[in-house]
Amino acid sequence: MRYLLTIYNNSETEAAITSTAEQEFERAHRELQAELTASGELVDTQVLSMRDARIVRSTPDGVVVTDGPFTEVKEWVGGFYLVECAGIDRAAEIAGRFVEARYSPIEVRRLGFD
Repeated sequence: MRYLLTIYNNSETEAAITSTAEQEFERAHRELQAELTASGELVDTQVLSMRDARIVRSTPDGVVVTDGPFTEVKEWVGGFYLVECAGIDRAAEIAGRFVEARYSPIEVRRLGFD
């Protein structure tokens, strides 16, 4: 089964990533990506760019497009991992290894319909 591990960021996560912990984040992701690639579980992973992002809303007056990438929330999606693994427990185990999980939530969802 395939699972999307959505990494949320918040101001605390951003502060940690851009501080002395930056190397820890990078090392942890490199090691996890290598492990998941070797096991065949990693399908894709990406950081989401903030460049040229837009927020799109449909209103009765038409479509409204504003600069993004964030809506007015305290947390935003910073990146994702798409993994193929045995089940939700394994996907949650992988998500729990992200350093970001110390600061903000990681959402784990199976792809497809029930």
